[in-house]
Amino acid sequence: MKLEFFQRKFWTASRQCVALDGKCSISCDDENINCYLIDNNGFILVAEDYTLTGIFFGEAEGAVMNKLLQMGSFKRVTLYDYQALCWVHSESSDSGHKLLDPYFAFFAAVKWILTELVIFLVEFNLYSWWNLDLTAKAQRVGPHMQVPCDTEYPAFVSERTIKENMGNIDCDGCIKSFVIQQIPSSNLFMVVVDNKCDCSQFGPITMDPIEIMYILQLFLGGMAEMSRSLFFSKSTSSLSLLITKKTFPLCQPLTFCY
Repeated sequence: MKLEFFQRKFWTASRQCVALDGKCSISCDDENINCYLIDNNGFILVAEDYTLTGIFFGEAEGAVMNKLLQMGSFKRVTLYDYQALCWVHSESSDSGHKLLDPYFAFFAAVKWILTELVIFLVEFNLYSWWNLDLTAKAQRVGPHMQVPCDTEYPAFVSERTIKENMGNIDCDGCIKSFVIQQIPSSNLFMVVVDNKCDCSQFGPITMDPIEIMYILQLFLGGMAEMSRSLFFSKSTSSLSLLITKKTFPLCQPLTFCY
């Protein structure tokens, strides 16, 4: 079934009411409400704004999603990605300065060995250790580049025992109401939200990943940065001294300086 056909079927069904006259007291055609169809992980399948299709519900209705978490209709779980890529700022596009640092290679080797040892002890998988691909390279795009890293990110799962819920949100004196109800024999929920109140102060709830910084990484990174700063400070001092001696030569008495 194509998404467009599914969306048309949903809007048609949402306009059908069990009243005797067939008219709905509240309809998704009302400008004062927003209707959403989301799945059990909170992703929007159908919305009046078609650009929201596939977007996490918390990004579109942060205040409502926050209330659903407080009420227990949804719960947050943390997932981990051990094969992620993180963007880091590159100070220079020329990697030649690393060759001038006598400590960089040493700390890089120690960091790699200890990291692989920790991964081996955690996973205890000899096969993955033996077949580990050590040819991963960083990808550079302009002043930034992608490097392998570990990340954690939130995921959201609906509570199976809660089929229907409603609530109110106080948005600076304006009460925002919403209703959520599970569609029978499915993992889908219909959410109807009052859009007359501005609840932007709550902010969106996103699923953006966060890089995991291990204590070992912080220690070795700090040591490498310290050694690099010390080396370049010494190099700069020596260069300044050479420039000073060349620009302002010392003159002996009764001699001419050029």
